[in-house]
Amino acid sequence: MTERTTIERVELGKGGPVVGVQGLGCMGMSEFYGDTDEAAARATLDAALAAGVTLFDTADAYGYGANEEFLAPFVAAHRDEITLATKFALERRTDDPAYRGIRNDRAYVRRAVEDSLRRLGVDVIDLYYMHRRDPAVPFAESVGAMAELVREGKVRHLGLSEVTGAELREAYAVHPIAALQSEWSLFSRDVERSAVGAAAELGVAFVPYSPLGRGFLTGAFADAAADLSAADFRRYQPRFTGDNAKANAALLDPVREIAAAHGASPAQIALAWVQQRAAVHGLTVVPIPGTRKPERVAENTAATRITLTGPELALLEPIAGRVAGDRYPDMTFSSAAREE
Repeated sequence: MTERTTIERVELGKGGPVVGVQGLGCMGMSEFYGDTDEAAARATLDAALAAGVTLFDTADAYGYGANEEFLAPFVAAHRDEITLATKFALERRTDDPAYRGIRNDRAYVRRAVEDSLRRLGVDVIDLYYMHRRDPAVPFAESVGAMAELVREGKVRHLGLSEVTGAELREAYAVHPIAALQSEWSLFSRDVERSAVGAAAELGVAFVPYSPLGRGFLTGAFADAAADLSAADFRRYQPRFTGDNAKANAALLDPVREIAAAHGASPAQIALAWVQQRAAVHGLTVVPIPGTRKPERVAENTAATRITLTGPELALLEPIAGRVAGDRYPDMTFSSAAREE
């Protein structure tokens, strides 16, 4: 029997789009991870589509809109083949690169979607996420405004990012949510406290971002301050520098051990673990690892065909509880900060 070369497909939420069981995070093609080779990044998009990846993820905040503009030619060439996801709510200022604001109010939602439609060169966005939650704005206003966009034909399906289980239920009561996107990996499992269970209960698909721990789980770097360029934002994340990085690197030994047993890479084992959360928790899981290299697409998608055994999963189980350092320098806008 010939081995399947394209990934399986799943439905993204109740009545949502059918997509490849692994997507592609496009953020790093424009910002955050140092310099990008544009030709290689465009080749990566093509390689992903050829491998069966159909969910392509961006946001208006990535590169101050540049990532949406970067994707526009690819989207135009393959509009009927892909599911296009973008986000609003993270407000940035070009005159103050360190500034991060959260906007969920109705006026901002409506302005943001028009800007994204223009940059992407499309009439409708397949999946529109609230990137971060402002608890001061009721879901009746923010999700209500997003629902208006569905009725107007500007958006097909709604998503949320970094919300708790209680918040997901509250939002779902306003309008059905197709997908919840939050960080979920061998290093980051706080979403299992409430969000994963609520998503399973409601039939909401889970879209893990940073399923490779921003590359740390692959062994690509051991200490961000020493190994990465000054333009790489991982240098400022607590887990990846100094004593935290040293402690966390030691946690990768079982990942490497299992990878050797499968003839696989550590990245593939980390991704296989995330993919198998679908069976563990009874919900659809579509991780969106980011890469700018075509060869990494082949490696990542091959992980969908790896099944970890019970003993292997048991070896990996304790890792997240031993990780040193938070996901962000400021966890204020994360779902973990709002868990009761």
